[in-house]
Amino acid sequence: MAFALLILFLVILVIGIPIGFAMGFMTVAGLAITGNNLITIPQKMFSGIDNFTFLCIPLFILASEIMSGCRLTEDIVNYCNTIVGHIKGGLAHVNILASMLFAGVSGSATADATGLGRVELEMMTKAGYKPEYAASVTAASAIIGPIIPPSNIMIIYAVCAGNVSVMSMFLAGVIPGIILGMMEMGLCYYFAIRHRHPYNLLKATKAEKWASLKQAAPALGLPLIILGGIITGVFTATESSAVAMVYAFIVACCKKSITFRSFQKACFNTAKTTANVMFIIAIASAMGYAITVLRIPQAMVGFCMTFINSKLVFLLFVNLILFFLGMVLDQSPALLIMVPILLPIATQYGIDPIHFGIICCLNLTIGLITPPVGMTLFVTANVAGVKLSSLFKAITPFALLGILYVLIVTYIPALSLALPGLLNK
Repeated sequence: MAFALLILFLVILVIGIPIGFAMGFMTVAGLAITGNNLITIPQKMFSGIDNFTFLCIPLFILASEIMSGCRLTEDIVNYCNTIVGHIKGGLAHVNILASMLFAGVSGSATADATGLGRVELEMMTKAGYKPEYAASVTAASAIIGPIIPPSNIMIIYAVCAGNVSVMSMFLAGVIPGIILGMMEMGLCYYFAIRHRHPYNLLKATKAEKWASLKQAAPALGLPLIILGGIITGVFTATESSAVAMVYAFIVACCKKSITFRSFQKACFNTAKTTANVMFIIAIASAMGYAITVLRIPQAMVGFCMTFINSKLVFLLFVNLILFFLGMVLDQSPALLIMVPILLPIATQYGIDPIHFGIICCLNLTIGLITPPVGMTLFVTANVAGVKLSSLFKAITPFALLGILYVLIVTYIPALSLALPGLLNK
């Protein structure tokens, strides 16, 4: 019966029903078939979002909206251009480095692709890069957003895991996010040599670098304040979101780049995004209860204990499940559905919950740019005005690089555990 419901769920997704309604349908069907009282659904939905930690999500989103709406992101791009614009690959490196820095503001691949991505795409196409390549670099760099802190999906994972702090997840994402950005820049360097991409012939002078740094300093200060405050214990990860929002507002006011209308628009966009995320979290909480009633976790545990006798094989099994799930589901519902099922099994194999969380987040993030469904590809294609078929071909090398990187992080736990372990001593 559980397998039949899963097939029905996938069919509903394929025909285009929104993910939240598809999850709700499966929840109602599962509880109705097993004879459970449907009054449990609203109770589980409310309890699923009744968590103080989730306050981080709208506040980080609002901080990102203020920074993007007031065009403070352009300062980040201009600064990155003075740093890496002279390297072969030029604006492709600028695109990736800017996304790495903006990741400390947005925490979202969609925010990066729609906000910072517009600036990056315009610069690259004007410089002579093919629109498809520019779009592929923008999509590939956008997925760094959910890895380098702050990260909305890491907040959701920490809540799902229960015994993992948001601060530990944030710290665990720093090194993997930086390494992924460097690997993408290496691939862009290869393409630059092969296809003779344009780049700045003259290296920026110290005066130019200093001038662009002063211009971008207010925007770059936000991720430093967030991480610095968390590491030093000045404020918690939840409190850091409020600090980030207030800081972004003060910077926008000081630079005289915010108006009542732009702030109103930022609040409106935040409300829409937050409502969407929280609705999915609420539905996923009820769906998690239905999955438990259907004894799917017990069946999964039994399968793993019977057929998988090695931790290494289990990690490969998890990678395959989450990777394909990330291609068809948004990150939030995928985490809310799979973490309660897979994390208890992972702990039985002796896998650190923080390391397992990074594996989950990376897999679902790489799925965002993997054809034929990757959600970020649809957003980037719309922003760039290119055909999806062309973008699928251009993004394939970056997707393959992402898969290779996930395997590296999976089997080298120190990449994600070094920083949390160092700072928690």
